[in-house]
Amino acid sequence: MLFIIILIVLLGILFGYFKIAKRLNILDKPNERSSHSNNTVRGGGIIFPIASVLWFLLFDFQYPFAIAGLILISVISFLDDVYALSRRLRMFVHILTVTLLYWQVSFFDLSWYYWLPGYIVFIGWINAFNFMDGINGITPIYSLVSLVSFLYISTEFSFVSIDLLLILSISVLIFTYFNARKRAKAFAGDVGSVSLAFLLGWFMVSLILFTQRIEYILFFAVYGIDSVFTIFHRLIKKENIFKAHRSHLYQYLANELEISHLAVSAIFSGLQASINIFVIMMIRNDMMDLTVFLGILLIFSAIYLIIRTRVIQAIT
Repeated sequence: MLFIIILIVLLGILFGYFKIAKRLNILDKPNERSSHSNNTVRGGGIIFPIASVLWFLLFDFQYPFAIAGLILISVISFLDDVYALSRRLRMFVHILTVTLLYWQVSFFDLSWYYWLPGYIVFIGWINAFNFMDGINGITPIYSLVSLVSFLYISTEFSFVSIDLLLILSISVLIFTYFNARKRAKAFAGDVGSVSLAFLLGWFMVSLILFTQRIEYILFFAVYGIDSVFTIFHRLIKKENIFKAHRSHLYQYLANELEISHLAVSAIFSGLQASINIFVIMMIRNDMMDLTVFLGILLIFSAIYLIIRTRVIQAIT
């Protein structure tokens, strides 16, 4: 019953935000880099941090430093949606929020030489996830794959609150209804994609620390591989990797090849779901080690490069 009430409350909050956003002109207007052609409410992903804070208030104020970091990064991301803040300010806030999270999960108990790579990977994940939020449906559907995977694992051992995973999943399902359609009624905005990346990154770090299995990072393999190789591609072309672009494979498929946004989102999310199932099975049967882990990365990277090369050849 509680979760039904939470669903209704979140729906009401989101509808209220839509009215405010339209009144204040918080809209995503199409330009030459956009994958849409109509003015659309931006910042609908505000429901993700709101859902998480609601969980915090209802379930004994757990993980206060992590939630503080979430609130901070969500506020600065929402302000960036509205005012376009400086990159330095955003980077400072990202570092501060990751510090709060790492303090919460006792990351600093690890040897000091893990700290810098830990910051680089987590902040890189946040920015990669944000850049991958470029077509209808991809953010909520891909995130649901991750959340379902975390929920499944959490039934075996408690690395993070199941209630938080469930409430966040409810918020993502609600947003999916408004975003995963031919003509989206709302976009996540930076407040949505950045906060969701922070939350998923939090769950991943907690899972790896709890199990001592780095292999779980393959749950983010599809986004990671597309982001890393897109950065390399743009560096080779001497482009500014921090500027908006349409160079990801999913963007080529949706924009240049004109494949349905939802079809591309389903392909990327379905592939990630398959990887997650494989990883869970391999770990459960004690068949996953560093060699297998690296082999999976190499195989999928090679497949990705072949597909990307052929797609680029087809559009040029």
